Amino acid sequence: MTDCDLLILGGGASGLAAAIEAARSGVCPVVLERLDRVGKKILATGNGRCNLLNLNASGAQYNDPAFVSEILHAFDVESDLDFFRSMGLVMTADSAGRVYPRSMAASTVLDVLRLECTRLGVELRTGESAANVRRTGSAFVVNGAMRTKALIVACGGKAAPAQGSDGSGYPLLRALGHSVTALRPALVQIRTETDAIRPLKGLRSMASLTLRTPKGETYTSDGEILFADYGLSGIAAMDLSRHAAEGSVLTIDLLPDMTETETLDWLHARRRDDPRRPLDVFLTGLTQSRIGQTVLRQTLRMDLSLPCRKLDDGQLTALCRALKGFPLRVTGTKGFTDAQITAGGVPTAEFDISLASRKTPGLFVCGEILNVDGLCGGYNLTFAWSSGRLAARSAVQYIRDQG
Repeated sequence: MTDCDLLILGGGASGLAAAIEAARSGVCPVVLERLDRVGKKILATGNGRCNLLNLNASGAQYNDPAFVSEILHAFDVESDLDFFRSMGLVMTADSAGRVYPRSMAASTVLDVLRLECTRLGVELRTGESAANVRRTGSAFVVNGAMRTKALIVACGGKAAPAQGSDGSGYPLLRALGHSVTALRPALVQIRTETDAIRPLKGLRSMASLTLRTPKGETYTSDGEILFADYGLSGIAAMDLSRHAAEGSVLTIDLLPDMTETETLDWLHARRRDDPRRPLDVFLTGLTQSRIGQTVLRQTLRMDLSLPCRKLDDGQLTALCRALKGFPLRVTGTKGFTDAQITAGGVPTAEFDISLASRKTPGLFVCGEILNVDGLCGGYNLTFAWSSGRLAARSAVQYIRDQG
């Protein structure tokens, strides 16, 4: 039997942050990671550039604002920035508050974390899964071979299993008395009917999206969308994906910076000022040509070589409504394989604000395994760093209190 003071299950973002914070606080942990290397999922974030923080992070960008606000109060964004600065990481932020390594390479973020773990003497044991955990007396026994005074579960959720998050942490926590909510893929591409948007494959556009679920719930999101052969991707679509059940209707406002009145006035003026303009270029100057032609075809079902004077007022109104609310039927999402995060998880109510279990003394959690998910833009990694550091600080205090 191998003994240690603190064992961390999971070598992802929150697990590595917890390991460094614990070691700096005087308790050097052991980290178990089931993959052959730690931090693999970090390498995929931000399209390989690692959007590691957001300067604007607050509870408002998450599904559980009150709980996250408490975590970010304990370890706020400035504290996380200092955490990375202390490891020598040089960062830069864009106008939306998204923070990246100056190198624009996710590998740089992982490298500074790994090097700091090495410097501090953290033992990273890769290729080892936690098959079972049980509470024995005042300790935890993992795989029947390791005994620890305190345990941090940082196994992640179910999203992107090839990068380490395969859902294996949930049964471990169930065995220790916790429950798990329904799980859904989030920050993932949305599948829709595709006939109407097939000509738009590969095209990006700014838009405002409204998702109406079969239960009548309505959610909105603004930002870039990407038309694909399966439906929609892009930040605006992915932010809505946690609600995108089959049978939902997604409505695209292709002119989010114009009102319906302004759009209709523009259409009337275009017809009046250039009545011989062919329909295939009728919307040129208002939107991208492929978008304009697709909306015209789907809405009017007319020969686009005809002059725009052929349009009556009713057709202009229909065209306006389509530009401001192009509907697509949702058929689902691309699932956990392609998802960035998991919606759902272990209920936050089962842990106190120090991330200590209310059911099992000495047990702490952090990161995506909790029922916490945020918007695109570095918010989920912000929560990972902050919750990992808080769980570590709390676990160290618990170990000291136990003597």
